[in-house]
Amino acid sequence: MFKFAHFNFNVLDLKKSIAFYKAALDLEPFREKTADDGSFKLVYLHDKDTSFELELTWLKDRTEKYDLGECEFHLAVATDAMGCVCYDNPGMGIYFITDPDGYWIEIVPA
Repeated sequence: MFKFAHFNFNVLDLKKSIAFYKAALDLEPFREKTADDGSFKLVYLHDKDTSFELELTWLKDRTEKYDLGECEFHLAVATDAMGCVCYDNPGMGIYFITDPDGYWIEIVPA
């Protein structure tokens, strides 16, 4: 049997990203792993209703912004409208928000 386990975004500021996902999508951290040498930290977020997880990866030595290409990949969630829209597609009834690192999150009607 196949099921999705998690999706990963690499982030520059872990605290800022956790705060964004809590405020925008009500995602909560529920487990984490820190490398023994402190070189990375993984924080897993969930929505309390599904088994899907969003993994945020912070790398200690990373200082430059991640190259996200042309934002052609994205995470999609179903939720109510919110005020941080970066692209609206009324014809399809969807819109996108962007997180602190520039990742696009597609919002589909709940």
